[in-house]
Amino acid sequence: MDASDWIAVASIITAGLTIAIGSIGPALGEARALAQALAAIAQQPDETTSITRTLFVGMAMVESTAIYCFVVSMILIFANPFWEHAASP
Repeated sequence: MDASDWIAVASIITAGLTIAIGSIGPALGEARALAQALAAIAQQPDETTSITRTLFVGMAMVESTAIYCFVVSMILIFANPFWEHAASP
C-alpha cells in the first residue's frame, strides 16, 4: 500500500468515527433538553410559548455540533487536504 491508500483508509475511518462520536452527544443533549422542557411545561402550562421558543433555539445550538461533525467528515471524504501532500513527489 502506498501513501495515498493509507490516507484513504485513515480518512474513511476518521470520518466514520467523527459521525459516530459526534452525533452521540447532541442526541443525548437534545433528549435531555426535551425532557426538561416537557417537565417545565407540565409545571407551568401558562409559559408554554416561552419554554417552546427557548427549547427550539437551544435545540438548534445543540444540533449545530452534529452538523459540524458531518461537515468535517464530508471534507475528509471528498475534499481531503492531505491528498495533495501524498501526490507530490
